[in-house]
Amino acid sequence: MLAWTHARKLRRERLTIKPGYDFGYMLGANCADGTVGKNYVSLVVNDKAFAARFARSLTAATGLPARLEAVTRPSGYLQRDVPGFRVRVVSSYLSDLMRQYVGGDAHHMRQRFPRVVLRDRETFEGFLDGYTDGDGFRSKTWPGRLLVSANAAFLSELVQVVGARFTPQSSGLASHLVVVDSWPSRGTYKPERHPLGLAESAWTEVREVRLRRAESPKPFTLYSYRLDPYPGLLVNGHLARQPW
Repeated sequence: MLAWTHARKLRRERLTIKPGYDFGYMLGANCADGTVGKNYVSLVVNDKAFAARFARSLTAATGLPARLEAVTRPSGYLQRDVPGFRVRVVSSYLSDLMRQYVGGDAHHMRQRFPRVVLRDRETFEGFLDGYTDGDGFRSKTWPGRLLVSANAAFLSELVQVVGARFTPQSSGLASHLVVVDSWPSRGTYKPERHPLGLAESAWTEVREVRLRRAESPKPFTLYSYRLDPYPGLLVNGHLARQPW
């Protein structure tokens, strides 16, 4: 195994993530209704107010400019195009961050609960509000909210934080999680520290080593350089160490 990273990605602009309510809201809304592409993050919804809150939170948490766009999208239920609103930010760094936060795969059926939102109560409350605005609602008859997702594993991780009872639905149906406003009194929330920045290094497997013979009869001279203060460098994204 060799330490490796995408060499071209080292040239892109890094983001300074600001934790807090807006950061949690951005993650919650994205986990509910967002799309994480190869180099972009977007949210397309019918509710203009929801899209505006997502745009404000994204800008506050990342510093990236975000704006609303009026769009239309097909409705399978109505069998016609319906108006909606889109927030789209092009940033491969942010899209990689989003995938890192949810365990590597941002697909709604495979994403994991982003434990980075557990760093403080303010961030976690923002996450709950963002997810509720996307895939849930606040009750008008009792103090609390109902969250809906077909990703039962995602809700199973979340339920450990809020200390609620949860029975996942079978046969791929959407599961429901009730989160009452008094959940903090259960004492199940424990703050956790997770890195906010992107882990850009990874491991790659060496599957084959080929011997290349020199065709020129001329002698070769091997030069050795001492690298100071760091005895390593990247060669096309692969970490190379100074020979001893």
